[in-house]
Amino acid sequence: MVISVMTGLSISAQYAKHKDMPDKSKPVVSDFNDLSYKFSTTITSRDIKEHIFTLASDAYEGRETGTEGNTKAAHYIADKFKSLGLPAIGNDNGYFQPVSFTFTSWDQLSLLVNGQGYKLLRDFIAFPQESKKDEIVTDEITFLGYGIQDTNYDDYAGADVKGKVIMVYDGEPTLSNGISMVSNSSTLSKWSSDWKLKSATAKKNGVKLMLVISNDLKTLIADNRRQLVNRVTQLGNFPEESVEGVNTIFISSTLAETILEDNRNQIIEKRDALKQGNGGQIRTTVKVDIGSKFLIKRQILEGQNVLGLIEGTDKKDEIVIVSGHYDHVGMKGDEVYNGADDNASGTTAVLEIAEALATAKKMKQGPRRSVLCLLVTGEEKGLLGSEYYAANPIFPIENTTVDVNIDMIGRWGEEYSAQDQPYNYVIGSDRLSTDLHKINTEMNQKYSQLLLDYKYNDEADPNRFYFRSDHYNFAKMGIPAIFFFNGVHKDYHRLTDTPDKIDIPLMRHRAAQIFHTVWELANRNDRIRVDGVVK
Repeated sequence: MVISVMTGLSISAQYAKHKDMPDKSKPVVSDFNDLSYKFSTTITSRDIKEHIFTLASDAYEGRETGTEGNTKAAHYIADKFKSLGLPAIGNDNGYFQPVSFTFTSWDQLSLLVNGQGYKLLRDFIAFPQESKKDEIVTDEITFLGYGIQDTNYDDYAGADVKGKVIMVYDGEPTLSNGISMVSNSSTLSKWSSDWKLKSATAKKNGVKLMLVISNDLKTLIADNRRQLVNRVTQLGNFPEESVEGVNTIFISSTLAETILEDNRNQIIEKRDALKQGNGGQIRTTVKVDIGSKFLIKRQILEGQNVLGLIEGTDKKDEIVIVSGHYDHVGMKGDEVYNGADDNASGTTAVLEIAEALATAKKMKQGPRRSVLCLLVTGEEKGLLGSEYYAANPIFPIENTTVDVNIDMIGRWGEEYSAQDQPYNYVIGSDRLSTDLHKINTEMNQKYSQLLLDYKYNDEADPNRFYFRSDHYNFAKMGIPAIFFFNGVHKDYHRLTDTPDKIDIPLMRHRAAQIFHTVWELANRNDRIRVDGVVK
């Protein structure tokens, strides 16, 4: 499970937060004439143990995205899908959907004015993913108004700024009545909302560095602090050559005054005259020593989602997704973070559900809807593998009826022990579809009789687990999603999350319960209703 708490959508209802205790006076179904029960028996403790102890072994090096261990795990999963006779629907007639990730952060970013150094995140900022390695030294800059080149307003007209450093105002010029000189209306143009347009324009005109006087640097820092302090993660391959703009530094108004010195009043007079409709361009040359160094760490990793399809019969164009992430956090030095519960357990459950469905299909009793067993990478990097699939689906996203997500189901959480009623935490089941919630409850009562705990489904849950696993990338697109979870424990994201601590019988019980819900979702007459509202 990803460690960062993600902000997300606001949902309009109050969600289940109780415990649902099954009625144990009623017997569970154990009749082989019942297909759901019949094929659930293919989910065995022996197979679970084999998968867990393989995927969470030191040989897989913690399965961090982009590493050899992660690739090895992907091939293990693909080989299992192939052995089940599942069709190769991925790239190059295989089982993979390639996913690229680019990680960017500052190695060094410095700014000197007349030999004095200024402080990053106080006096100035720049975005690493929008910058290139460079070292810039100059003894003059060109103040170039707002840095806009448009049909109605052009700061670059007649200017020779090739190889130079420019300074510009944020936003765009407006008349005293609030009319934009760019859009000729009270509605501001794209030049105010998209600073990258100014950056790309500066590059097109040969500018070497652009300084932007921020209207509110403190708010800009607060709104973007994560990507300014931590490394920035982008889906896709973004080498330095792909940066479309010129290196751009946002500076505070105080630092701008220091740089402009005696030129400040002249520039303000030109700006005020422009506002009254009486001025021309705001342009002047400022003598000042500027030095800046951009050193950037940029790492491009290649990963893969793994695809296992059990094609349906009469409703094969409708897709049920069963998802889980197979990546973990890797190694620190020589120490392996095995990630047995997080998430070799969920990966194993998806493999076992795939086997049950594939067995049904071989016996010509397979599911009516197609089931895509989707094992994703990059979850620990920010739910990236599932985000990539949702944006680049193998099957039309409008045909996806539901996502059943499994992330950590192999342990007893800190609130339960082996002496308690076997349980599963259920998250999200009633947020977008009351049908989904009802189906899971009924299948549990009929076949498994686990205690279903909705504690983490509470809208006020401070952990915000609903936003922290791969189902969320489907839910935010309006696809009903249900997330199964065993809760937190002391070994979460630690070296001690090892396969010997997995409760195999409990995990088999949970995996079977999830299978029964998947089977019903794949075989019922009607597609489940979406009756929740996502704001």
